[in-house]
Amino acid sequence: MRQLPVVKDRNLIVGTNTADDAAVYRIDRNRALVQTVDFFTPIVDDPFTYGQIAATNSLSDVYAMGGRPLTALNILGVPTDKISSAVISEILRGGGEKAREARCSIVGGHTIQNPEPIYGLSVTGLVSIKRVLTNAAARPGDLLVLTKPLGTGIVTTGIKRKLTSRALEKKTIAVMTQLNSPGAVLAEKGLVRAAVDVTGFGLLGHLGSMCRESKVGATLYANRIPAIDQQVFDLIKADCIPGGSNRNLEFANEFTGWNNVSTAHKVLFSDAQTSGGLLLCVPEKNLSKVEALLQKQKALCAAVIGEIVESNRSQIWVHP
Repeated sequence: MRQLPVVKDRNLIVGTNTADDAAVYRIDRNRALVQTVDFFTPIVDDPFTYGQIAATNSLSDVYAMGGRPLTALNILGVPTDKISSAVISEILRGGGEKAREARCSIVGGHTIQNPEPIYGLSVTGLVSIKRVLTNAAARPGDLLVLTKPLGTGIVTTGIKRKLTSRALEKKTIAVMTQLNSPGAVLAEKGLVRAAVDVTGFGLLGHLGSMCRESKVGATLYANRIPAIDQQVFDLIKADCIPGGSNRNLEFANEFTGWNNVSTAHKVLFSDAQTSGGLLLCVPEKNLSKVEALLQKQKALCAAVIGEIVESNRSQIWVHP
């Protein structure tokens, strides 16, 4: 991306230069479009569930910007010599169900032949210009609130290696198919200062980007950061770790200071999430209202895992 020219447009509120979750483009004095695209290969065996997870993940970027999804286009690549039309239909049906839940209309799409299945959505949403959430607005004193537990990358790797129980698989699928729609409600009420969704670069990677773009640092407390299940640590001990998570940890070590934190926790905090939760920067005076709203919206958690601090180096410090 560094080799590409920066787009200059007075209506472009959020572009590629801050590595945010989605683009935001002004359409009138009060409103802006939110645009994003995401897709990936199957991480579970069931095609309907795969479609649900991929769609939930794609919709998440709009919620992370404080917007509401309006329309979406299917993006599908399949080896038709290996996958039946019935399986393809199930993938699309799974995606369609989550889009309907989000009140987002799938209005078309595009399909190509591909050696391995890929599926996702290109999503367009709407947001109030005054309520846009970005990764560049965190301020010292903001509390960091996480809305989903970590570990989806580790567990889905365990699923592929047949190392997980059915109960853990079911629990993880429930995490990955939960919409991040509370992000829109929190933004509309003006309760949150900044936000990102925690996906492929892991908690530390996305928090690191937020710190860099906001010119701040962050302190995290390891024992406050939730995992999907204690079995996640058993999988880490068995070296059931995605390659992407290992690369994330190598990168995170460049800007993260560790204070007596276990290797297992370091891996968890760098785990490449699929359809993870929102990481919210909440002014302390708004915390009780945010917690109440997240509970009302049935968020999986509202864990206060740390805070934003002053720093000239965009450093993250992790304490027990």
